[in-house]
Amino acid sequence: MRAFGVDSLTVEEVEDPSPGRGQVVVRVVEAGVNPVDYFVVSGMRTVEPMPHIPGAEFAGVVEEVGPDVKSVRPGDRVVVYPRVFCGRCDMCVSGSEHLCRVGGIVGAVTNGGFAEKALVSESNVFKIPDSVSWDIAASLPVAALTSYHALREAGVSPGDVVVIVGASGNTGQFALQLAKMMGARVLAVSSKKWPLELGADEVAPVEQSYEVLRKMTGGRLADVVVDAVGTPTLPTSLKLLDSRGRLIIFGALRGSSLSLSATDLYSRELRIVGTTGGTRGEFMRLIDMASRGLLKVKVWRRHRLTEAREALKLLFSRERDGRVMLVAGS
Repeated sequence: MRAFGVDSLTVEEVEDPSPGRGQVVVRVVEAGVNPVDYFVVSGMRTVEPMPHIPGAEFAGVVEEVGPDVKSVRPGDRVVVYPRVFCGRCDMCVSGSEHLCRVGGIVGAVTNGGFAEKALVSESNVFKIPDSVSWDIAASLPVAALTSYHALREAGVSPGDVVVIVGASGNTGQFALQLAKMMGARVLAVSSKKWPLELGADEVAPVEQSYEVLRKMTGGRLADVVVDAVGTPTLPTSLKLLDSRGRLIIFGALRGSSLSLSATDLYSRELRIVGTTGGTRGEFMRLIDMASRGLLKVKVWRRHRLTEAREALKLLFSRERDGRVMLVAGS
């Protein structure tokens, strides 16, 4: 892109990237389409360089490696950890490289994966076995990792009641699967019924979620509510929390304003926790889960790179029924 705005996206021939020391060229096979990509293209995030190639979430095959690269070689199937990090600041040293003081998101502070080839650091590249589909691989860096980190920060444990708001979205469908693996009972808030196929105990649209939750639990409310939708659903999400419940927010697809009562917050000892991304350690655990066939993904539509504008616009379509993916090659 040479200017901000989804309609300004163009497809151009550019010079193939060449790897320097510690760098890897990945031939992109598939990329996930995410709100972060929309925000990058729209100019709502810091973007460099310009002209720019967006795409935070992608997987592919190693095409070429630079000097000193030892962990991968040409031909390896890989997925890319989506955070740029220095490895030296206090956040990185403490194991929170996703919060690196000088880093950022791949595809925002670097060129990304909406391309045939992408240049990334060796430290961001992880091998995946043939058993992991490209749909799953291209969903691990953002959709799955964001959900996994959020649930871990929420301290989900066996027997907890967890509500996933927007359970048929990118992150929601992974949040419900991962919460079930952690031993939780899960209410998926969605107008779709297919989250039941991913393990949800109950599914309800937002306007019926309170009554369905009370019936599901025998009268109590949720220990954890995960909400990545934003302004329209946050009031309901707060209402669904039991005393000492935790509201986890890691996205704001439809707005970021939140109004709450301080009295309600302290009298019920509620906790509101913001999370973002995830660590490389968590990413490795997700790759292991995927390798063992424990994760599923529902893909609604696949588009070619030449259809990136249409794919980004579909993120906000009321008809969207699962993930939107970009296919760069095979």
